Amino acid sequence: MSTATSAADATGEFRAARDFLLRHREDYPTAHEGFRWPRPDHFNWALDWFDVIAEGNARTALHIVEEDGRDTRLSFAELSERSDGFANWLRARGVAAGDRILVMLGNQAELWLTALAAMKLRAVVIPATPLLGPADLRDRVERGRVSHVIARAEDTAKFADVPGDYTRIATGPAPDGWLPYDEAHQAPPATFTPDGPTRADDPLMLYFTSGTTARPKLVEHTHVSYPVGHLSTMYWIGLRPGDIHLNISSPGWAKHAWSNLFAPWNAEATVYLLNYTRFDAARLMTEMDRAGVTTFCAPPTVWRMLIQADLTQLRTPPREAVAAGEPLNPEVIEQVRRAWGVTVRDGFGQTETAVQVANSPGQPLKTGSMGRPSPGYRVALLDPATGAPGDEGEIALDLTGPGGPPVGLMTGYHGDPDRTAEVMAGGYYRTGDIGSRDEEGYVRYVGRVDEVFKASDYKISPFELESALLEHPAVAEAAVVPAPDPVRLAVPKAYIVLAEGWDPGPGTAKALFEHSRETLAPYQRIRRLEFGTLPKTVSGKIRRVELREATATATASASASASASGPPSASGSAEEYREEDFR
Repeated sequence: MSTATSAADATGEFRAARDFLLRHREDYPTAHEGFRWPRPDHFNWALDWFDVIAEGNARTALHIVEEDGRDTRLSFAELSERSDGFANWLRARGVAAGDRILVMLGNQAELWLTALAAMKLRAVVIPATPLLGPADLRDRVERGRVSHVIARAEDTAKFADVPGDYTRIATGPAPDGWLPYDEAHQAPPATFTPDGPTRADDPLMLYFTSGTTARPKLVEHTHVSYPVGHLSTMYWIGLRPGDIHLNISSPGWAKHAWSNLFAPWNAEATVYLLNYTRFDAARLMTEMDRAGVTTFCAPPTVWRMLIQADLTQLRTPPREAVAAGEPLNPEVIEQVRRAWGVTVRDGFGQTETAVQVANSPGQPLKTGSMGRPSPGYRVALLDPATGAPGDEGEIALDLTGPGGPPVGLMTGYHGDPDRTAEVMAGGYYRTGDIGSRDEEGYVRYVGRVDEVFKASDYKISPFELESALLEHPAVAEAAVVPAPDPVRLAVPKAYIVLAEGWDPGPGTAKALFEHSRETLAPYQRIRRLEFGTLPKTVSGKIRRVELREATATATASASASASASGPPSASGSAEEYREEDFR
């Protein structure tokens, strides 16, 4: 926060932009054309926005329900007061502006209090999922230059072999060498006074990406790029003041901050969570009814599990339903629409950005499309080879148009200027994802640049083939990768997770090959199948790179065996089925 006048100006500018999007939440043309990002010189979201809306506000800001039925409710006013106290406690223990805090907490009140307190202190948060192991933590502590760690007591043992001179703070019973978080609540309440202004470009968060194809990148966000940038996320979800918003996402990943922190509290809505150790669709819908959830966001994995259950158990469906993380397959959208009368709306963004492209409320929807550019974003599709803009290519953000880059874009990859320069070259931020655009500006997702492949000189989008497979009742999840082929260069191979009641074997394989022939063009048809589980990142994204490598290795091994002893008796691997086996 700077002077009182400039802080008030920043708050007013932010509120005006927020209210503009709320007024036009179902009028996309007006919202997209008329929205202008607030670009204050100084801004501290916790002090200049959250504390302002929290003053005297007894409405519930955070509602957490545990698996055993216990619940925690904190009002806006309580969170403001408690985060002041925790910020004072952290300051007394050496946490200063610019310090890096690795936060490894679950969906517990301390997570939100820590986020607010760290913002007030101008400390830099490095979110980490509790699923991480010691090797990942060593990488984060070292590359993130961590000065302080806040973790659950049950996770503290993971840090035993993580070197570093960092303050250790534990929630729950603190082991030796760790400070108890609960001490902060024993101190008498005292208003927090910032020790300096917060510049808009001061770093706020450092996110390690999920690493689906390579070593995790370290994404840097500022005090405006995520707090202010997620005005577009608020708009996409369709959040309104007073909403009760449920977002299913693991702490430690960017989507958690998107929809469990910034977007709902930008809208002055309640953040609602259900903690569970094992996903239970029936229990989830019961609790949604009980809480009166009005807006709901979940990753495609959860949506695919939900449609395996009886969706009609939910008596009062949410007004808004969205999906993010990976593209949502049309079959899932249709099943939810039939059961709830609600259309699940896709959105596209990254750890590096807020929502760039989305189906926002009120837009006419096109099946299979991610929607149109979000307010505040200018999207181009660049030929991956030449960089020329067109109607198909790499999804990129224009950085040089009127008003400059979108506020919701990262500063860059921390400590990696070469990679930052590469993705920001030529006046565009390149996402690494391929899309196509129709005459009305709707963007359709094709796939990652490094996942789209050619078969018989035809370009194959794994997403399109996976969507077709999911239309078959046997398929719960699918991932398609190229399998080397001596004639076609590559052929589509599908790794299948079966729905309940279906057995892996030649009968199911035959049914899926027949389904493929009926629903896909000849060059797209699935030529090989394998049943099993799918490798995923700790954030739940499919690691297709592992599947590609496994497929290439199995094919090479089978070819070597054939060269040595004649044709192999089975396909590329013991569990693999090939289309030609069923002709």
